[in-house]
Amino acid sequence: MPQSLTKVYVHITFSTKNRYPSINKEIEQELWTYIGGICKALECNPIRIGGQNDHVHICCLLSKKIPQTKLLEEIKKQSSKWIKTKGRAYEKFYWQDGYGIFSVNPAEIETVVKYIENQHEHHKKLTFQKELLAFLKKYNVDYDERYLWD
Repeated sequence: MPQSLTKVYVHITFSTKNRYPSINKEIEQELWTYIGGICKALECNPIRIGGQNDHVHICCLLSKKIPQTKLLEEIKKQSSKWIKTKGRAYEKFYWQDGYGIFSVNPAEIETVVKYIENQHEHHKKLTFQKELLAFLKKYNVDYDERYLWD
């Protein structure tokens, strides 16, 4: 084949450092938009970005030009620098070190989009920790819980 063709959708999630609830309602939409701009600049077309006060979800089309680790590094680094310019309340803002990135079947994109859009309602019933454990189980990911939350 003379060309490289890809279409890999991913669902990314990660939290604030120590899951501190530092993303307030006044800034969340602006933050999601900013993260979308980072994704676009890295040729990882964002489908939907959202989250809660202590974590973010990103559904995007993964570029063939950037490794997953670089994508996450840039999203976290750039958004963390940006949010710290938004006032004293964000001077000590940090993301956690780790992340989850899961492939998404193209037929399931609308399900993921709705899931991300309904985060505030969803988290009235389920904590981020339980949500992440459900993802790990669904995707059959091996993990050591001793290192999952620190």
